[in-house]
Amino acid sequence: MIEMHQLSKRYGDVLAVDSFDVTIRPGVVTGFLGPNGAGKSTTMRMVLGLDTPTSGSVLVNGRPYRDSPAPITEIGALLEAKSLDKGRSARNHLLALGATVGVGASRVDHLLELVGLGDVAHKSAGSFSLGMGQRLGVATALLGDPAVVMLDEPVNGLDPDGILWIRTFLPALAAEGRTVLLSSHLMSEMELTAQHLVVVGRGRLLADVSMAGFIAGATTDRVRISSPDAGRLRELLSGPGVTFTSETRGELVVQGIPVARIGECAAQNRLVLHALVPLVPSLEEAYRALTEDSVQYHGGTGWTVGIGVPAPARPALVP
Repeated sequence: MIEMHQLSKRYGDVLAVDSFDVTIRPGVVTGFLGPNGAGKSTTMRMVLGLDTPTSGSVLVNGRPYRDSPAPITEIGALLEAKSLDKGRSARNHLLALGATVGVGASRVDHLLELVGLGDVAHKSAGSFSLGMGQRLGVATALLGDPAVVMLDEPVNGLDPDGILWIRTFLPALAAEGRTVLLSSHLMSEMELTAQHLVVVGRGRLLADVSMAGFIAGATTDRVRISSPDAGRLRELLSGPGVTFTSETRGELVVQGIPVARIGECAAQNRLVLHALVPLVPSLEEAYRALTEDSVQYHGGTGWTVGIGVPAPARPALVP
């Protein structure tokens, strides 16, 4: 379990983390979401004792992580997959770390097979691709059989097989009673993997809720209608507060009127319905709605690369 009590971190005039009161509980995968600069990395570094809180506290299994006599058996973390001795083989990297807590070759070999690196165990870790480095990072996090697993962007660089493995493996770890904290910007994967969410923005806690509750909280009364009588339905349903969008002929998306009322209207007027579907937002849609005012770094819109920016003069070609 990870417990944060009024956890805060300030860098000069910037309050990177503002009074977090959060408990990351065992038995579920907790997703940690937020825009760039929201305070996620700072929070995870404070959990690991790499950054010191300005105020408040954070406990791992009831005590500060720095006080653990065997840290890698307390919490397994992946913050930067390439933070390793690139001259060592994957196997020797794990053996060296394992020696600090009495983890031997049999567990190292088991983990290398588990993450899919058994065939390259003796290759230099410095030669690994990003995805292979991620796999080695996951193996490193699991080395001490920790009760808490904390991973930052673990699917970054993984192939589809690796992504599917992470998607099924993390819930299996949680089912064993472990505490699993997953940070990622890939909303589609987070929606499939996490059961609980902690969302932050500009250093503030925005949500601490189940995945189902988070999405339900963003649900609107949008309804998709498919009907050869879509035009007539639009006329009958029009009124104050009702909006329509249409992408294809014979389809409408209606907002501002309950789905039951739409069905009753169609039945009363003997109009054909091929589909009448309440629209549930995706995690990405719910997340963007919540964090819209917390995004610090926006990309430009309405620009074409090079427009309005003079290109450097090219040297004349000399035959």
